[in-house]
Amino acid sequence: MALAQSAPTLDSFLKTVQPSDLVPGADRFGPTRADPPVAPAFKGEQLIGYAYLSSQFVNTNGYSGKPIHTLVGLDTSGTIVGLHLAAHSEPIVLIGIPEQRIVDSIKPFIGYNPLKAAAEGKGPPKADIVSGATVTVLVIGEGIVRSAVRVSRLLGLGGTGPSAGAAAAAPKRVIDSQAGGIHSWSALLADGSIAALHLTVGKVNDAFKASGNAQAIQRPQAGAPDEPFIDLYVAQVSQPAVGRSLLGQAEFDAVRQMLAPGQQAILVAGDGLYSFKGSGYVRGGIFDRIELVQGTETIRFTDRGHRRVGALQAEGAPNFREIDVFVVPEGAEFDATAPWRLQLLVQRPTGALDKAFVSFELPYELPTKYTRAAAPPTGPPAATATAPVASAASAVSAAPAVAATGAGSGAAALDDLEQVPLWQRMWKSKIAAIVVLGLMLAALTVIFFFQTWFVRREKLFDRVRLVYLSIILLWLGWVAQAQLSVVNVLTFLTALREGFHWEAFLIDPLIFILWTSVAAALLFWGRGPFCGWLCPFGALQELANRIAKALHVPQVKVPWAVHERLVPIKYIIFLGLFGVSLGSLAMAEVLSEVEPFKTAIVLHFMRQAWFIVFALAVLLPGLFIERFFCRYMCPLGAALAIPGRMRLFEWLKRYRECGNPCMRCYHECPVEAIHPEGHINPNECIGCLHCQVLYHHDRKCPVMIQKRLKREKREAMRSSTGAVVATQVHRMKSELPGSA
Repeated sequence: MALAQSAPTLDSFLKTVQPSDLVPGADRFGPTRADPPVAPAFKGEQLIGYAYLSSQFVNTNGYSGKPIHTLVGLDTSGTIVGLHLAAHSEPIVLIGIPEQRIVDSIKPFIGYNPLKAAAEGKGPPKADIVSGATVTVLVIGEGIVRSAVRVSRLLGLGGTGPSAGAAAAAPKRVIDSQAGGIHSWSALLADGSIAALHLTVGKVNDAFKASGNAQAIQRPQAGAPDEPFIDLYVAQVSQPAVGRSLLGQAEFDAVRQMLAPGQQAILVAGDGLYSFKGSGYVRGGIFDRIELVQGTETIRFTDRGHRRVGALQAEGAPNFREIDVFVVPEGAEFDATAPWRLQLLVQRPTGALDKAFVSFELPYELPTKYTRAAAPPTGPPAATATAPVASAASAVSAAPAVAATGAGSGAAALDDLEQVPLWQRMWKSKIAAIVVLGLMLAALTVIFFFQTWFVRREKLFDRVRLVYLSIILLWLGWVAQAQLSVVNVLTFLTALREGFHWEAFLIDPLIFILWTSVAAALLFWGRGPFCGWLCPFGALQELANRIAKALHVPQVKVPWAVHERLVPIKYIIFLGLFGVSLGSLAMAEVLSEVEPFKTAIVLHFMRQAWFIVFALAVLLPGLFIERFFCRYMCPLGAALAIPGRMRLFEWLKRYRECGNPCMRCYHECPVEAIHPEGHINPNECIGCLHCQVLYHHDRKCPVMIQKRLKREKREAMRSSTGAVVATQVHRMKSELPGSA
């Protein structure tokens, strides 16, 4: 069901189910306890179990970015005996996949006792993955297991209790931040600092055969049986020696800036036919192909907690297609010194929309030489069963925090550094990129303020523009990945309604600086400086069109009547996205994929096929119609055009003759922002300044041509008159007596 508008509480959801639906045999719920928020389930006067809401104990944010609320029933031994999907905001379920398929996928968890299974060394059951809703199903399953562990410990079910849970969570060893030095790739592999998983095409095909899925078996992975399917490597790079060896000092410092006290960072590198992270996640979404598993805890990584790495710095390290660092989310029960495993989910299409799945595990344990014995705890006693849930959760997760930072003077400097707000650390880690962007913005400001000088020099201006756009695409777009999006606009507008916090926008310095410059430029020139100069996708379109022209690809001039009717499309798209964001920002983010920016710029076309096809379909018309997407489809351009009407100055010059009789600017404007009557529509102008080049060109502009011809005529007349006078003077001198 869709998420209720009121704040979700256990009592509000319990009204929608029968007690026996969650705890078989129960005929009533008792009053909900405050600490922790669970409702006892009774059969007559006998207590036979408990009911609770998973989202009140663990993070259950799904694809939508909002919690998925699941009612869970436990018996008195801590076994899961009932489940009910209470509320969610998952767009793929609301608009496409039947909710019953999601409900059916979590049935394997009924009958599972997570604490008992962990004691026996068994992992949690696997949810039946639903094609198209992988993230949703995985988040629900993880939320069920993790919350069951917490509730069982808080209530002391199955012989456990808060003290037992805390003791179980407390590590016997902690990370030694001073241990180790810089090592080569082979040395790190040899001592276990790096763990590897090598899957061949044959192994993967055999795994699908063992799964018994007939449709998957009929679609084997192409290739020789011994051909590499994926070579996967993991390492715990939050340990300084391992991190510096693999990342180098500069990249390690940048990763460390991402970590709050107690957080860990995991490096994952892969090569081969299969991508370990995929590309179907949205910004702020969840990676659905890998997960970290430790005991009863299953940890999934998010887009906001990951960083791309260009190349590994360890001596002898191979080149990888994908290298990423993932941050273990805060609040996860993760012991940095205990064994864990990375689980890889391999997908195989079995139909137009359906997929089959098999999983492989890559075990890892940080070598003991990077750890030391833990100091005796000196803090307050562990939380009791009557303590608030938040306090109990803090107590449970306190031990990993100690493991991450260690004790003693060696870790003190790191602890002090990590107390600095995250946004400040992000700015410090990107000083070089900030300086480069500042220089680029300064150069663009000079170009616009002194545009008259530049546009009079046609060849110089064209070369400057070509170089500038190339830098924008290659560095700002593909390297720095600072591509603005309509999602930024929608997020800002939502923040104004629901509570604005500067920290949320300062977290990405390049994006913040770009938006600040765009806001200033809107007052001076409108949307032109961004759309025409600073947008990486716009640069990609223009450079692609230049190449097409060089290859003599015919160019299409859209008839003005048709152009006028196509222009409003981008405004309709923006207004539609804005309207959706009023109800669900997450849904608006999904629909904002109408912008191919993420596919073409951020992910370098490494996405699922339909995203790539859409991006190419948008770029293809641009080879014939310059900046096709900018003209008719870009919701970000539409969003900027609206406040751009408030600009304070008119920088673009026109003649009275523009549009009558001269039509040259109208015909040559790359986005048809100039009306046949001659005036410029500032809503559509991208600030390319081509019309200003023509305005000052005495070989192309009729007005300037006439001025040049008159000037040349005057100069010729002066030259002719001077020649006649000189001839007469010479003749007079020759006639003077004695001149012979």
